[in-house]
Amino acid sequence: MAFLILWFAVVAAALASAASGYRDLTADFYSETCPQALPTIKLSVGAAILKEPRMGASLVRLHFHDCFVNGCDGSILLDDTDGMIGEKTAQANNMSVRGFDVIDDIKSAVNTVCLGNVVSCADILAVAARDSIVALGGSPYEVLLGRRDATSASIDDANDGIPNPFMDFPELLANFETHGLSLHDLVVLSGGHTLGYSRCLFFRSRLYNESDTLDPAYAAALEEQCLPDSDDDALASLDDTPTTVDTDYYQGLMQGRALLHSDQQLYQGGDGDSDTLVKYYGANPDKFWEDLGAAMVKMGNMSPLTGDEGEVRENCRVVNQ
Repeated sequence: MAFLILWFAVVAAALASAASGYRDLTADFYSETCPQALPTIKLSVGAAILKEPRMGASLVRLHFHDCFVNGCDGSILLDDTDGMIGEKTAQANNMSVRGFDVIDDIKSAVNTVCLGNVVSCADILAVAARDSIVALGGSPYEVLLGRRDATSASIDDANDGIPNPFMDFPELLANFETHGLSLHDLVVLSGGHTLGYSRCLFFRSRLYNESDTLDPAYAAALEEQCLPDSDDDALASLDDTPTTVDTDYYQGLMQGRALLHSDQQLYQGGDGDSDTLVKYYGANPDKFWEDLGAAMVKMGNMSPLTGDEGEVRENCRVVNQ
């Protein structure tokens, strides 16, 4: 109990610090310039998820992978050019991150209702992630807005910045701390894996590793989908309810049923701080929903471009001419 009281105090202080550090971001940033922007994004996200429920997880992941590379600046959306290899073909993104067409459609719809190029692609990513979480059963939270878009992207920065599914716990924590995020943020944001799927490429090594702690029955079921010489792109869900924001992800960690090595690293069956948090959220879905929103806001505030920095892209895939 003492740990949890201290942890809540640390979280509150961190959130206050983050908010004070990014006063250029406000919840009502578009209230005068385009009051229909957020409702339009919500409608577009809802339509995309209705068409393909898996898309919600993809939109959340786009925002996450964007923010972990030089901050939340929409750089993940830039296509490669003759002079730039961007983030789309980085190890964690190539043939994996998706939803770019949906973001294109949202941007087009928003430009139409705003009568011009008003809303940044980086803000669209942040709002689309929130709307996806809410559409799939999570609690609403207020997104701070006013980000501007990067004019460049780097595959090297993406390879260095985005945590990968093969990391051990010390590497994961160090990665998050490098981005100004805490152990608590690591456990809560990893809970975003309550949604979505992973490619065989990223979990095959767990299935054929005799020292792995994967639940045997779960491993046997996965082996049918991911043979040693099977298609790298074969998919398996990250938890048993991949289109619902719930605490099944944490329950799976406690049962040795994490699909990814990096996820299972959060729960080792002991009494460490990470194990304590996993057990806490597994037993308290309301707190998970609440804290996921707070952690998403904190992540969304990482190093945004504001004011005269960057630009507001007309087309999210290319810089303005």
